[in-house]
Amino acid sequence: MASEEAESLHVVLFPFLARGHIPAFLRLAALLHELRPGITVTLVSTPRLLAALSLPATTPPIRLHALPFAPADHGLPPGADSLADLHVHQFITFFQASESLRPAFEGFISGIRSPVCIIADAFFAWTADVARARGAFHAVFLTGGAFGFSVFFSVWEHLPHTLAAAGDEFPLPDFPSVVLHRTQIPRYMLSATGDDPWTAYFRRVITFCRKTDAVLVNTVQELESSGLDMLRRNFSVQPWPIGPILAAPTASESQDDSSIIRWLDARPPRSVLYISFGSQNTINADQMAELALGLEASGRPFLWVLRPPLGLDATDGFRPEWLPAGFEERTARANRGLLVRGWAPQVRILAHASTGAFMSHCGWNSILESLCHGVPLIGWPLGAEQFFNAKLVVEWGVCVEVARGNMDSSAVARGAVAEALRTVMGETEKGDDMRRNAGVISGAMAAAWEGRRGSSAASLEGFLRCVETSA
Repeated sequence: MASEEAESLHVVLFPFLARGHIPAFLRLAALLHELRPGITVTLVSTPRLLAALSLPATTPPIRLHALPFAPADHGLPPGADSLADLHVHQFITFFQASESLRPAFEGFISGIRSPVCIIADAFFAWTADVARARGAFHAVFLTGGAFGFSVFFSVWEHLPHTLAAAGDEFPLPDFPSVVLHRTQIPRYMLSATGDDPWTAYFRRVITFCRKTDAVLVNTVQELESSGLDMLRRNFSVQPWPIGPILAAPTASESQDDSSIIRWLDARPPRSVLYISFGSQNTINADQMAELALGLEASGRPFLWVLRPPLGLDATDGFRPEWLPAGFEERTARANRGLLVRGWAPQVRILAHASTGAFMSHCGWNSILESLCHGVPLIGWPLGAEQFFNAKLVVEWGVCVEVARGNMDSSAVARGAVAEALRTVMGETEKGDDMRRNAGVISGAMAAAWEGRRGSSAASLEGFLRCVETSA
């Protein structure tokens, strides 16, 4: 670091150790280089996660800095550097273990001589204290939406479902216009008492977030003005909406990718339902069977990315007995559905003219990718802020919910699946409205970065000027 010019800004990006968080930070790194070609950008993570990255081409190149991390020291499996390597019951141990990265991060920051701006994931908001000690500017980057994160933080701070007056529906104490149903609370929140490790961890996160200088949000001003206002009121800092920040498309194409696209090419426009619950989520075995039978009853083409049912190791592969007897054979014989095991090129699928709707867990990346291409959603939120994301897109008029959660009590009926497909994908008034609304939102997202003159481009420029003024 000794050769760095004292006046050049050094931006340090620190994404959380989760697959859904890192791509947005990489895209942000590329955008920072585009707007400020002279700055240094370093992405910090664990050695294993850094080794797996495919970096965008920038001038100068994005730097990488590895922080030592030993999951086994915290009772986790060796090599478990990401949430994707773990079961849900291990998540809280992983969250706590991630805080052990602080001493190494402090050492790295103390060795930088030039002005520093730390942009960290909300789960690493403890970096605000590191920034204060260094005299650096600090920002939290929320890779999710403004409304979803605002509600998520509010529920952890107040646990409104535990209050004496709470029935099946209850308002948020700090945002009383937002009313939630008990089925919209993830199971680890439902069991929280206020004295448990989950609550303690997320309340630490919230406290640290309130020490930041700014909040960057992966959303669009024109779409989430009320959610951004909720963040402003919660953290008492200006949120900068800079979305949609999406992973850069991959240039390589596998043989499996090509076969998927060829299958879509043979289908009529807007006829295919795409189904994926993300890289870290899945439904239980009973739900999987009912979903399969509902798809069969609908008679509509579908492309389903399969992962093992809840509680089973995703690395073990998929077994035919997890689907109804004869389902796969009947599907193949009718040439109506395509079952994909493992990973699928989601952005290319959503961009394809044959894709008519997306059944999703309502993770924010998936929502953005779907609506960027004008594809309406059938929501099945499974955890974290996904329930609140689903609530938002239902209010936007681009989503219907077919189920909530993956607990044994979270039933889904095959008839409800078939009816949701008919509503969203059929020639119905609601389906027409949803497609029209999705098209409007797609246009708003494109305009936010169009020609680097849209609202999100201006927001990131304003943020950088704020950083430079403080340096």
